Amino acid sequence: MKMRTFPDRQTLVDELAEHIATALSASIAEQGRASLVVSGGSTPVPLFTRLSELAIPWQHVVITLADERWVEPSCPDSNEQLVRKHLLKNRAAAAVFIGLKNAAVGAGEGEAECGQHLQEIPRPFTVVVLGMGNDGHTASLFPGAAQLAQAADMHCGKLCTALRPQTAPHERMSLTLPALLDAREIILHINGLDKKAVLEKALAAGPAEAMPIRFILRQEKVPVAVFWAEC
Repeated sequence: MKMRTFPDRQTLVDELAEHIATALSASIAEQGRASLVVSGGSTPVPLFTRLSELAIPWQHVVITLADERWVEPSCPDSNEQLVRKHLLKNRAAAAVFIGLKNAAVGAGEGEAECGQHLQEIPRPFTVVVLGMGNDGHTASLFPGAAQLAQAADMHCGKLCTALRPQTAPHERMSLTLPALLDAREIILHINGLDKKAVLEKALAAGPAEAMPIRFILRQEKVPVAVFWAEC
């Protein structure tokens, strides 16, 4: 794991956006396509805005989500709505977006269709950008979720799985651990002293199931870089 620290969030956003742009452009030059996995929440919003302004060959980029709440895209809780509002605009409006939510009543019922759509995305993913909750969850891999063991099983054979967190609202669809690790690089994007404290706890000894971000931090398959801003 590589730790990159920044004095403020704007400096981090500018550096991270350029880092992602370089990776996407290199993949397009090499293979003709690139793929970007992003997360929801308030933290990546400035990053989305900055990325949308950059001169990347966006028409060759496919974007998807690390996880999604099983709500309609019109709902304020929808990660798809967040991405459409803040990332799929300006130059990035030319990118292809494949969401995780479909018309199924529940995430479990929609799992197979979601997995089929994810097959359309170039893998390994060029860049996966993850966040981290104060409980150590990442994507929708929540501690205590009944489906966590399957989602974290490297031999589960699934790209996505339905989960129902015990401590957060809404049923979820999440990329599985093997899907997240089918990537060229993973970025953990966090801000503030509280998240640094959570990261330090996650780096200490303890079961990965208690803080699922440990599944990402402890693996040796994919390079992980932490981008952290103090304020």
